[in-house]
Amino acid sequence: MNRYVKEVFDAHVLIQRWFTDSAAPEQVCDELLARFSPAYSMVTITGHRLDHPALCAFFRAQRGAKSGLKIEVEKPVLIAESEKGAVVAYQERQQLPGQPETLRYSTVLFVTDAEGKILWRHLHETPAA
Repeated sequence: MNRYVKEVFDAHVLIQRWFTDSAAPEQVCDELLARFSPAYSMVTITGHRLDHPALCAFFRAQRGAKSGLKIEVEKPVLIAESEKGAVVAYQERQQLPGQPETLRYSTVLFVTDAEGKILWRHLHETPAA
């Protein structure tokens, strides 16, 4: 599996754990947030823009906040790749118990730092119609 596509799956495993496990150690959130560039930006499915500090505040407040949440990453597509990063598109299906599932289409821009570590630089989410 391409390393950028693998990063999408790996990050969502951490996100699901953090959102669902009220006993998750702080290290889970630290590991998750370390994946994002300090220059990170995001357009959410509601059209709001988040920067890195807003993302950190959001995640810090979400430990165990969505008990039973299931997140599935589907249909990843490597759009472009270079020695400096990549663009990956994927579908993200979420469902909370007793609620309808939601589907979003996401496109992420990855960059690599000087040591070759993959960082999320920009994420754009669009709700499925």
